[in-house]
Amino acid sequence: MTAKRENQYKQYVSVRADHLPDGTVLPRIFKFTDARGDPVRCRIDAVLDIREAPSLKAGGQGIRYTCRIGDKRVYLFHDDLYWFIEL
Repeated sequence: MTAKRENQYKQYVSVRADHLPDGTVLPRIFKFTDARGDPVRCRIDAVLDIREAPSLKAGGQGIRYTCRIGDKRVYLFHDDLYWFIEL
């Protein structure tokens, strides 16, 4: 298990995901707290890609989910027990 380490490029998030019978995890919604301290909830429109890849800015290891939220592309990372986005 990887320890949860603070990093200026990581924003830890809570994720609601579907777990499929074949073992695939598909994130659907993630929540985090913005700079003002307000809770933000983002619905994932589509998961475009799933692969083993580290975060380039934030380091770590695990699975990278390339997600579409509206017209933006967001990289969501699952590192053992923790989920984070790259800032």
